[in-house]
Amino acid sequence: MKVRPLSRDEVRGIDARAAEGLGLPTLVLMENAGRGAAEWLRRLGVGGSTRVLIACGPGNNGGDGGVVARHLDAWEVPVRVVWFAEADRLRGDAATQRDILARSGIDQSYWEPGGPGEDEAGRLDALLSGADWVVDGLLGTGLMRDVEGTLRAAIEAMNRSGKPIVALDLPSGLDADTGRPLGAAVRARATATFVAPKLGFAAPGAGDFTGEVAVFDIGVPRCLLEPFRGP
Repeated sequence: MKVRPLSRDEVRGIDARAAEGLGLPTLVLMENAGRGAAEWLRRLGVGGSTRVLIACGPGNNGGDGGVVARHLDAWEVPVRVVWFAEADRLRGDAATQRDILARSGIDQSYWEPGGPGEDEAGRLDALLSGADWVVDGLLGTGLMRDVEGTLRAAIEAMNRSGKPIVALDLPSGLDADTGRPLGAAVRARATATFVAPKLGFAAPGAGDFTGEVAVFDIGVPRCLLEPFRGP
């Protein structure tokens, strides 16, 4: 069924009701989201020797990126995962995806923030230069304050890299409700969004960040989506 654009709180409420009310494991929804995004990447032209860098944050958006990595690897696409978080900061489903990647032998690493006087921007530029495509799994819909520190530096480096970027659910740094960047936001070529478009996608100027938007069904039962049925 077609679902109308959703706010941040509506998205989080649906996720909570699916897990707590219906007992639907969040890992199932994450798997469906990541596979849908990976399949769209193939339709966008990713395949063969295309080198894909997946930038993952510490939360569920990063976990989605881990799923994308597994499917691309299964299709023999060269993929590298970089977690922009310390290993011990990963929790829940993101940590599960990290562990699966490790046991699968998929290339993953953890970004070390630069110390005083270090050229972190230069290191990020060098990291991105080795990719043909970039997948943005840094930050999800829960963001409500300006992006700072290494995550902001990573977003800015992705934007200046000139590489085609596919964002997972929404471009990192974009406010899900207003469609405005919170300090900085990824300018994606395309956005694989899950369940429904986000409310902010219709805001003036938001398309400069989302690029082409495709909506993917991730298996949320219809009983939870019926109240949000769209035209």
